[in-house]
Amino acid sequence: MIPFLFMGLKSSLRRLLSSPGFNHPLVPAGLFAVTVLTTLAAGAMQAGVNPIENPSEIWKGLPFSFTLLLILGCHELGHWAASRRHGVDVSFPYFIPGPTLVGTFGAFIAMKSPVSDRNALIDIGAAGPLAGLVVTIPVLFVGLSLSQIVPAAQTEGVGIHLGECALFSAVNWLVNGTIGPDRDVILHPVAFAGWIGLLVTSLNLIPVGQLDGGHIIYAIFGHRQREVAWMVVGMLLVLGILGWEGWLIWGGILLALGVRHPPVIYDGGELDNRRLAVGYLAMLCFALTFTPIPFTSINI
Repeated sequence: MIPFLFMGLKSSLRRLLSSPGFNHPLVPAGLFAVTVLTTLAAGAMQAGVNPIENPSEIWKGLPFSFTLLLILGCHELGHWAASRRHGVDVSFPYFIPGPTLVGTFGAFIAMKSPVSDRNALIDIGAAGPLAGLVVTIPVLFVGLSLSQIVPAAQTEGVGIHLGECALFSAVNWLVNGTIGPDRDVILHPVAFAGWIGLLVTSLNLIPVGQLDGGHIIYAIFGHRQREVAWMVVGMLLVLGILGWEGWLIWGGILLALGVRHPPVIYDGGELDNRRLAVGYLAMLCFALTFTPIPFTSINI
């Protein structure tokens, strides 16, 4: 639910934090410092520590906090670097702290000037998810090697049961081999941070509106992007009816924010082959990281 709540507020937060009063570099630095504390607290709770009753043990949340912020930071820095390379004025990353299970509502950069053309747009849109995945994949290998495999009866009715995307399943198989239906994996906090990284990647790569996936699809198909976007929103709503109800909320938020992508300054021209390859690679990453049912049960 966290990504859905955050994405619904994202446009308002961008407008607020892009205003002159929030342009001082201490603003993103201060938000990051608070997010470090909230993610440390979330990680400590995963380690069985109550950070309010035992604040001296909040350091036990460091593996989760460091890993999650590294993934989110690399994602946003990928966007930032690509934007600067193409002359787009952007803010430093804003990390948003939150009293949530993971301690944050995510991060974003605020674009302060328009994108020049579709080649620049696809670079900017794809840079974040690809940079995040470069970190997330090795994180999963490390985290899953630290995780516990236990009898399924031990986890029944306890904790959060997470769905698996194709990429997570592949890494889990490479690390732990085939796990029968009578066994479960209790994720180490590092592995949980990696799982969140995959979820964030897939949500951002949904090809709708001004999400990263929307940037990429608009760069490839131009104004036909809206046809793809409407089809994707329809599929999410169907998934929400037949599977996980959260997709109904997500589809509603996307409709409220708008499924169309605004034009770039110079809307003509064709993408070169390298940019097309990057775009199709990003869409492959979307397919590999998309989890139809992210959460099967929550018992906390």
